[in-house]
Formats: sequence, C-alpha cells, structure tokens
Amino acid sequence: MDETCRIDVWLWRARFFKTRGLAARFVEEGRVRLIRSGSEVRLDKASRSIRPGERLVFVLGGRVTELTILACGARRGPAEEARGLYALEPAS
Repeated sequence: MDETCRIDVWLWRARFFKTRGLAARFVEEGRVRLIRSGSEVRLDKASRSIRPGERLVFVLGGRVTELTILACGARRGPAEEARGLYALEPAS
C-alpha cells in the first residue's frame, strides 16, 4: 500500500493548524523541510505529497519540531487520534 497525502492536509489532520488554509500558507512560505531518503528538501507548495516513514522539520510557536510521519489519516479526528499520525523525534 502506497499511502500518500498532501502536506497541508496532513498538518491540518495532525492538528498542528486549525485550518487547512493556515497549513497551506505555512508550507508556501517555505517553513517546512522534508527529509526523504536521507536528503532534505524545503517544501514550497501545499500540494506536495508526503508518506509514512518520511520526516518533517519546522518551527512552530518558537520551538523546532522534528517528527516522523506514521500515517496519513483519513480525517481530522480528536487530538488522541491525531497524535497517532506522527512520532516526535528527540531534541538534538
């Protein structure tokens, strides 16, 4: 199964943003880095696809957040469900 999801939709489903529009603007401002197969890319379009196993790095609320995507999710559910979409990486 090759599960993929738009980055703006995933950030919204994972409850990092209240609206998809806010998530899309954040991505389009170049504020999210994607680590895929060891190479790091700055995302610039909300339509970029992500998949489980990839890592994201971004600064939100003055904190650097680094996480591994575990699932794309099917909906924007409760916070407990959203936390199952990712695993936070330890601060380095």
